[in-house]
Amino acid sequence: MVPPMKTTVEISGALLEAARKVAATEGTTLRELIEAGLRQTLADRKKPGEFKLRKASFRGKGLQTPLKGVSWDRLREMAYVGRFPALSVINPLTEKISGMAFES
Repeated sequence: MVPPMKTTVEISGALLEAARKVAATEGTTLRELIEAGLRQTLADRKKPGEFKLRKASFRGKGLQTPLKGVSWDRLREMAYVGRFPALSVINPLTEKISGMAFES
């Protein structure tokens, strides 16, 4: 293990005061707070970019009345109706076949 080393770092006065207040509030030392921050920053930089799902909502009034109480599985099935024209898909609301069946 590498022994502790002394160094000088210039930081803004406001940042130093805020760090001192946090250290005092949490009952820790400024050194421990700085080391924890550096460890976290270094660990975050090693991680690959995290996936962030973009907000894709739209203005609406929620789920349509005929769909209330429908299971997620059924909603998913309905979302794919007509997307794969080579397959025959049953519409869960009407129980009718949509799309094209395989040719024999």
